[in-house]
Amino acid sequence: MQPSTHPSDAAWTVFPTAIGPVGLAWSGAGLLGAQLPEADEAATRARMARRYPALPQVEATRLGSAAAQAMEGIAALMAGEPRDLLEIPLDLRGVPEFNQRVYALARRILPGQTRTYGDLALELGDKALARAVGQALGHNPFAPVVPCHRILGAAGWSGGFSAHGGALTKMRMLTIEGACPGGTPSLFPY
Repeated sequence: MQPSTHPSDAAWTVFPTAIGPVGLAWSGAGLLGAQLPEADEAATRARMARRYPALPQVEATRLGSAAAQAMEGIAALMAGEPRDLLEIPLDLRGVPEFNQRVYALARRILPGQTRTYGDLALELGDKALARAVGQALGHNPFAPVVPCHRILGAAGWSGGFSAHGGALTKMRMLTIEGACPGGTPSLFPY
């Protein structure tokens, strides 16, 4: 979900990463949204144009230094560097308060670690919120800055993932980070 109004300096772009072209929408307040790679760059651009029809597409260099740092951090994470991306501010206008709470918890999960939907629900005060946590993550406009890929179902089940490629993309991202279900990478890589 994106804010209903955008500052005049808001725009979007697509930039290369190790897993494919990622879209990024930026405003003066921070990250409006990110788009994990679609089937190809044209599909990623088309998805960004649908998500942000009121915003202009610009070259990545025109978004400014804060956005450039965000793109560098996202690209580094997608290449396997253990980046938490906490330095990237989120423009949360229009994001429901419950979702904001879920996203804040998700951002505390470090690269290479995983948690479950139930874990986050318990932190929110009620294990019965696990389904609501999953729904909030399904609407996450900030992936991978809000690392919903690090949240699994019970017993290591991958859970859903709305990015192109679904659960396979989720597991690929976790592999790049060196994660395994349970939150601790193996001492003996395969």
